[in-house]
Formats: sequence, structure tokens, C-alpha cells
Amino acid sequence: MHPLSAFLRTYYRYETLPGLLQDALLLAIRLTWGLQFVQTGWGKWHSLPKVTAFFAELGIPLPALNAHVVATTELVGGLLLALGLLSRLGAAPLIFAMIVAYATSEQEAIGQLMHGNPDPFFAAAPFLFLLASLVVLVFGPGPYSVDFALKKKFEKSAE
Repeated sequence: MHPLSAFLRTYYRYETLPGLLQDALLLAIRLTWGLQFVQTGWGKWHSLPKVTAFFAELGIPLPALNAHVVATTELVGGLLLALGLLSRLGAAPLIFAMIVAYATSEQEAIGQLMHGNPDPFFAAAPFLFLLASLVVLVFGPGPYSVDFALKKKFEKSAE
């Protein structure tokens, strides 16, 4: 057997190992950041007057309503993310919330990014929340999720 063929055969035989790591990484991202969203949403719900005042200070319209919306989005969306239930649907409003967080409370970080200094943007609090939500939106929740189990169930019943 040609050495290149032998190498490729070995490579493709063990290619599934990174796939398994990918599944574990998606689970870790969902659990870690989903539970972080739950914690921040829960915290906002239990300090709505402070959150409302902060939103008013930032000039967000209807600060009380938006405080309730953001707290609920983070709490419910984080729970969906952690469980892997309706993951992509739950990730979308979380992404929107993090973009709004950047636009309202991290304007300096956005300005620095536009001027060639990405460090403040990547160091800002919403960044990892946004990144985790984007990963789940794009790649899905992975096989260790309620979504995956439901998908298999519905595919079987369609046969």
C-alpha cells in the first residue's frame, strides 16, 4: 500500500475522535453559558428596580418593560440552551439581547473595534454570551440534547 494511502486510511479511521470532542464541546458550551444566562436572568428578575434604573440611565426606551423582557429572555433562553431544547430558537433572542447590550452599554468597545483595537470588544461582558449563542445557532445543540432526541423520535414516526 502506498504510504499516502496508508496515512489517509489511518487519518479517516480516527477522524471520529474530533467529532466526539465536538459533541462534548457543544454540550459544555450549552451547559456553561446556558446556565450563566439563567443565573443572570434570575438575578435581573430579583433586582428589577436596579435593572430598570440602569436601563433608564443608558437611555433605553421603556426601561421597566425592557428589564422584564431581558430578564425573561435570559432566564428562559438560557434554560432552553442548557437543556438543548428548541436551542436554535432560544439562541436567536439571546443573540439579539447581546447585540443590544453591546449597542447600549459597550459603545466604547465597539468604537475601539472600529478603530482597529478589538481587545475591549472581546473583553466586554456580552462577548462570550454572544459567541456561545452564535455557536449554538449555527452548529445546533449537538447529540447530547433534548432537540436531538426529539428529532430522532419524529424522524422514526415519519417512516
